[in-house]
Amino acid sequence: MSRVIVWNLVSLDGFFEGEKKWDLDFHGHAWGEELERISEDFGERARMLVFGRVTYEGMKSYWTTTQDETRIKAFMNAMPKLVASRTLSQSDWNNTTMTSDITGDLRRLKREPGKDICIFGSAELTDTLLGEGLVDEVMLALVPTRLGRGTPFFKSAQSPKRFELAEARPLSNGTVILRYTPGPAA
Repeated sequence: MSRVIVWNLVSLDGFFEGEKKWDLDFHGHAWGEELERISEDFGERARMLVFGRVTYEGMKSYWTTTQDETRIKAFMNAMPKLVASRTLSQSDWNNTTMTSDITGDLRRLKREPGKDICIFGSAELTDTLLGEGLVDEVMLALVPTRLGRGTPFFKSAQSPKRFELAEARPLSNGTVILRYTPGPAA
């Protein structure tokens, strides 16, 4: 069985982007050799990337135009991608499939043997998948920055949900990698 892993960078006050869409300047406070190695590791252990439509559009725009020739760029462009969208039906970003039934598709994909299925960004999608019990791990890079305003990563929920700590790993720049597995309802 494949595991579904959510991966994101969040500020100390819980935002995954600043006030404007794609305001990710705070990522620079976390970036360095250690986070680059973690990102490369994702490329090695992932079989597929999953995005919500908004995150997909930003990722496609960046990774198809950046001049940085890194291993991360190579896997972002080459790896199969599944995009949850009710409005888009096709893509010109290689290896991309659109779906209007993301929960059904992920249930099916999780039953297949293989590497991890990784979700980057995509707060709305993450919220839906957590509610459906499809997330096996939430991995956050807690960036030592307070933004004050922005888009919160976790949305309001109908009921509390507990998570079990699997790992807490500080990086030399003060960022902490936190890995959690969803537990029972609180």
